[in-house]
Amino acid sequence: MGTLYLDRKDLELRHEGKHLCLYENGAKSGTVPISLIDRVVIRGAVTLTSGAIGALTEEGIGLVLLSGRHGRHMATVLGRPQGDAWRRIGQYRWYHDAGYRARWARTLVLLKLRAQHRMLTRALLERPDCRKPLTDAQGSLMELIGKVQALPAEAGALPSLRGLEGAGAAAHFGAMQSLFPPALGFTGRNRRPPRDPVNAVLSLAYTLLHFEAIAACHAGGLDPYIGFYHEPAYNRESLAADLIEPLRAHIDGWVWRLFADRVLRDDHFTSSGDACLLGKAGRERFYSAFEIRCRPLRRLLRRQVHGIATRLKEDHDANGSAAA
Repeated sequence: MGTLYLDRKDLELRHEGKHLCLYENGAKSGTVPISLIDRVVIRGAVTLTSGAIGALTEEGIGLVLLSGRHGRHMATVLGRPQGDAWRRIGQYRWYHDAGYRARWARTLVLLKLRAQHRMLTRALLERPDCRKPLTDAQGSLMELIGKVQALPAEAGALPSLRGLEGAGAAAHFGAMQSLFPPALGFTGRNRRPPRDPVNAVLSLAYTLLHFEAIAACHAGGLDPYIGFYHEPAYNRESLAADLIEPLRAHIDGWVWRLFADRVLRDDHFTSSGDACLLGKAGRERFYSAFEIRCRPLRRLLRRQVHGIATRLKEDHDANGSAAA
């Protein structure tokens, strides 16, 4: 199964033996073996018993809670972390290394710009009618890639890198507008709240991908709050934000296909004030599709975290040997 999605009112989740059991109005409505679950995503009015929460954390199963109406991230509960404290100590040391942060940021922005360029290249193969906006954006992205490559990998380059990344996002989403029918009202990225169906789906997908990055950091013994490109900020998992930046274009292309293939349609959405809301039928389709799309991205996140942890261990071992 991998992920258990609970998105129904008045559900209760209990722990019974080696299973998680779902109850509705006091009657058992379903049973899932804990051994089949890697993570649980809950949206809305679902009750968890203390036994269920304890079983999830004991088994290292991540839990993410989303608000019922807008699907905003409310809380994350994770199991026991990887226990090597030296990894986190080394991570904090790397954060204070301006040269390392600059090299990390430069690589991250290059990866993101290249991923955006590849996404638009794939789109152009299927939508030659959008050649002008897509090729214009590709040209802008290639120019930005050249500028990033020309920047020195030093601390003073961070503001410039952020500016170039922002320009890339503007070009990327500007071109994406042409891929969606005008009826969807997508004119670029907006959020808090998302005001059109495309942004509603992008926001939900980014939220779930961010959770996957947090879980990967936790399992790998890294502090998700200490990033190297995103500055530390209150209640922001900056390393998780770093890790998903190059993956956002994968989500963007996938969201385009959800609408192009009519997996999601305009009638799956409703409006509430300025907010566009994905309805229950649409969310069911979204969760099924996201679980398939996210599998390779989860593996990539785990590999990225493992690579960082390995380099931190090598750095610690080298420093320890030098000190001895």
